[in-house]
Amino acid sequence: MEAKAVVKYVHTSPQKARLVVNLIRGIKVEEAQNILTFTKKHAARVVSKVLKSAIANAGQNPNIDKNILYVKEIFVDQGPSMKRWRARAQGRAAAIKKRTSHITVILDEKWLPHKK
Repeated sequence: MEAKAVVKYVHTSPQKARLVVNLIRGIKVEEAQNILTFTKKHAARVVSKVLKSAIANAGQNPNIDKNILYVKEIFVDQGPSMKRWRARAQGRAAAIKKRTSHITVILDEKWLPHKK
């Protein structure tokens, strides 16, 4: 059983968000939360919120054990870019792209063999 959470239109570039996302891919949820707490990146706060949302979504399903969850998949897609202009020399203008991101977290139960 899986649990999923998505956040869209985050005001951070996908390249910067992927730096944070790569830290927690494939590890247990508790450890991922600890890593995100002590990561000094803007995207870490947003990824932490999405992770908490995915955990809450998993809690709504009675078939999922929240104690053995791990980050099965986590990825960042590029959202739309806001186009802005900056004045340059001799009456010219330079384009500035303010990029956005879509962050997806998929949690799953870690398969544990039954003890006899």
